[in-house]
Amino acid sequence: MKAIEIRNKYLNFFKNHGHNVIPSAPLIPENDPSVLFTTAGMQPLVPYLLGEKHPAGTRLTDYQKCVRTNDIDEVGDNRHLTYFEMLGNWSLGDYFKEESIQMSFDFLTKELGISKEKLSVTCFAGDDDCPRDEISANCWKKAGILEENIYFYGKDNNWWIAGEEGPCGPDTEMFLDTGKEPCGPNCDPSCDCGKYVEIWNNVFMEYFKDKNGYSKLKQRNVDTGLGLERMAMLLQGKETPFDTELFYPVMKKLEELQKVDIIESRRIIAEHLRSSMMIIADGGRPSNIDRGYVLRRLIRRMIRHLNKLQIDLKELSTLIDINVQNLKEMYPELETNEQTIKDVIIEEKDKFVKTLNHGEREFEKEIKRLGENKKIPGEVVFKLYDTYGFPPEVTSELAKENGYEIDLKEFEELFKKHQEKSRLGAEVKFKGGLADQNEKTISYHTATHLLHQALRTVLGEHVKQCGSNITEERLRFDFTHPQKMTKEEIKEVEDLVNEEIKKDLKVTCEEMSYEDAKKSGAIGLFTDKYGDRVKVYSIGNFSKEICGGPHVTHTGDMGTFKIKKEESSSSGVRRIKAVLIK
Repeated sequence: MKAIEIRNKYLNFFKNHGHNVIPSAPLIPENDPSVLFTTAGMQPLVPYLLGEKHPAGTRLTDYQKCVRTNDIDEVGDNRHLTYFEMLGNWSLGDYFKEESIQMSFDFLTKELGISKEKLSVTCFAGDDDCPRDEISANCWKKAGILEENIYFYGKDNNWWIAGEEGPCGPDTEMFLDTGKEPCGPNCDPSCDCGKYVEIWNNVFMEYFKDKNGYSKLKQRNVDTGLGLERMAMLLQGKETPFDTELFYPVMKKLEELQKVDIIESRRIIAEHLRSSMMIIADGGRPSNIDRGYVLRRLIRRMIRHLNKLQIDLKELSTLIDINVQNLKEMYPELETNEQTIKDVIIEEKDKFVKTLNHGEREFEKEIKRLGENKKIPGEVVFKLYDTYGFPPEVTSELAKENGYEIDLKEFEELFKKHQEKSRLGAEVKFKGGLADQNEKTISYHTATHLLHQALRTVLGEHVKQCGSNITEERLRFDFTHPQKMTKEEIKEVEDLVNEEIKKDLKVTCEEMSYEDAKKSGAIGLFTDKYGDRVKVYSIGNFSKEICGGPHVTHTGDMGTFKIKKEESSSSGVRRIKAVLIK
């Protein structure tokens, strides 16, 4: 069964069970401080999980485009992906465990044809915060899962929370028995031997965790996630996602073009190419910070491995064409943005070729400093990598050609520390926090609306929001504008926002069709993401935007708006950092 068939079966199944199909949110999050990219289907829905009313109702389903960056260096093995698609269904204060579990069982067994004997499930074992989830276990038994295939685990396995604080709860996970021999007498879904593969996760979100502990949410929610690439691989009987139709055409072309046969390099190129194309299609651009740095890293890692396979870099254009043709039914945005994708990737390729040339010159300087010493310290290898973007394998090749060796152990130790630092940084961003909606962050979110309109008033209607990042301490707002703002323009924007705050404007919300929202003059970002009905927030007569919320009820208590910094974010995009002072 092809991936798109699985996706369509999933959406139709839940549509037939009263769910409204909502569009995938873009990979570049809108007004979400928590992460660089959309990392899960629930991420864009957090306001509604916390009690906001969703315009599409209480039963929702979608496919969500996701990027997770923690394991970029693991891509190349037989399972890790940076970009992936998550299928999900949600109950926002509607059904709970019994109906959710029955629907999951029916979809797996009736729609996908998986034998119930091959399914195992896990439930929460209970602790001081939450009781043992016997309800889920009994629901699974009632649905048809064999009792011996039901397992109980603790928080490490069967509890879900976004970051350290936020909506959370026990989950139940579904596993497919691949038929491999057990690794031992205690082989079960908790081990990583490959016999049991997790295919779906249903989170029963009824708690909220903060620094003071756990409390009950206003409503009980269900949040589920099923990885499309993994399911396609399993149903097709393939060993890896790279053997499925999602990657096969590019993998085949790489095999034809390569002069050196390295399967890991082919996987890295295929995966990073698809990920980069999806990010660019949703508005991402390479830069030296945040998501732009991730995109740059993906493209450059891909180019390094094209070089390892000795493939002419001019073939990048052909590989992009193949991917567009192969994936355009699933992702029409790739065909719409094909030329932009090519331009961005090829420009970044050209920059990286210059980086490689620069790195070679720096390498020559470093070996001159070594004198008689024929062993290049790991810190030199890491410096070339971290400062100049010079790949360590290239350093190793150059060292060998010049009669040197590198201290690989020292480099690996430094690189491991670098990875841990990057991973912690990603976790901090996630913590930032998906559900950290309090008086301060809600005020800052409302302030982005005022700032957006003020920028359009002062600079012109070409200004469009490219993203924002909100914490309790400040807001960060990216917008399209070709040049640095003058001091006078910054002050004018600042004064205009403060003027509207002082008017103590009422903030109102209306639900309407997307077409009516456009006709009403509401500003809409990422227009392909909206469903049939949307929320439109108006701040007096000054600002009107399509947005999920939440916002303050009136502006008077927000504080004084102060722009702290205006700078370049990337080509054609400016960034403002601002605070609210009470």
